[in-house]
Amino acid sequence: MKKRSVIYSVLIVGALLLSYFIFTGMNASKANNTDTDFTTLVWSDEFNEDGPINTEKWFLQTQLPPGGSWWGGLIQHYTNREENTYVKNGYLNLIAKKETFKDQGETKHYTAARLNSKFAFTHGKIEVKAKMPKGIGTWPAIWMLNTNIDEDGAYWDNKGYEKVKWPACGEIDILEHWGKNQDYVSSAVHTASSHGDTVANLGGRTVENVSDDFHTYSLVWTKEKMIFKIDGIKHYEYNPTVKNNNTWPFDTDYYFILNIAIEPDIEPDFTKSAMVVDYIRVYQ
Repeated sequence: MKKRSVIYSVLIVGALLLSYFIFTGMNASKANNTDTDFTTLVWSDEFNEDGPINTEKWFLQTQLPPGGSWWGGLIQHYTNREENTYVKNGYLNLIAKKETFKDQGETKHYTAARLNSKFAFTHGKIEVKAKMPKGIGTWPAIWMLNTNIDEDGAYWDNKGYEKVKWPACGEIDILEHWGKNQDYVSSAVHTASSHGDTVANLGGRTVENVSDDFHTYSLVWTKEKMIFKIDGIKHYEYNPTVKNNNTWPFDTDYYFILNIAIEPDIEPDFTKSAMVVDYIRVYQ
């Protein structure tokens, strides 16, 4: 009788342990596979209509910051002209050009484009299929800012949101590519605790032919962390242990920015090059 009771006890404990491991394993799998948490397409641009950019979805930001140049000593004008932004054959083309152009009382010798999305959201999965421009001194980026940023000339400025200065507002760089470091793609997260040229929250990797072939750049953004991938391969994860206003201002709405900046060391024989985007999609 005692032997039978012991056997029953062992079986019960074993069943409980098995249930526990299955349950925790499923939860761990779900926590680690956050891609599957966001499957509903809530916004996209497939760039299927030739012509100017769709101004119901995008705002062309052109206003210079105080001082007459974009931050970091950049030397381009952003314009709202079709010469710098257009859709053709199913692709968005952002063109950086060498040309003399006067605007807002400032003459510059390069032009490009800077798009703000009129869509903003909190948490989700972002996918962008794109290829980068070529040329030492080109600096294309696909990134995000909080709708509360205090930035004159940005689409979301003066829309009734609290005004917060950069970097406290938060910045999410889905991808950046520098022509002087061809084929290396970087992702970064800027906050009050880490930002600018000395930002510590970043990672990247070398990807073959980023200017000749399309690659898929993605971000999974949850309440706990951000996971950055290129062609499905993770290269950076941001998950600070302490989440406060200094490290995690990322539970409110953010919008997209697509742009090409021109650095002062642009190669002399540069004429023009494009960032070409096949699509941008947001899932929640």
